[in-house]
Amino acid sequence: MQVTIYHNPGCGTSRKTLGLIEAAGIAPKVVEYVQTGWTEPQLTALLRDAGLSPQDALRRKNSPAEELGLLDADVSDETLIAAMLKHPILVNRPIVVTPLGTALCRPSETVLPLLG
Repeated sequence: MQVTIYHNPGCGTSRKTLGLIEAAGIAPKVVEYVQTGWTEPQLTALLRDAGLSPQDALRRKNSPAEELGLLDADVSDETLIAAMLKHPILVNRPIVVTPLGTALCRPSETVLPLLG
């Protein structure tokens, strides 16, 4: 099974999710998105496939979201996507993609149905 995890090794939930994937005997493709960044088509496709709006995927804690004025409910999706492209840390993690679906895996156990 091909699995991709958009991972931040500094995040405990992301590390735990990666551990669950590996414990299932899967060697996932690990994308450290904070370092690699996003493309707009990639990010919008991930959000769409996971059924998330940019507001749903916004990392509010331990990110520059507040100082960038992104926490208000009236911030547009376009503004959020542009900010996420400029500051990849704004995207909550981990996002996992498998043939069974795409999900923001918070809590970590959310990954289990995606592993079959």
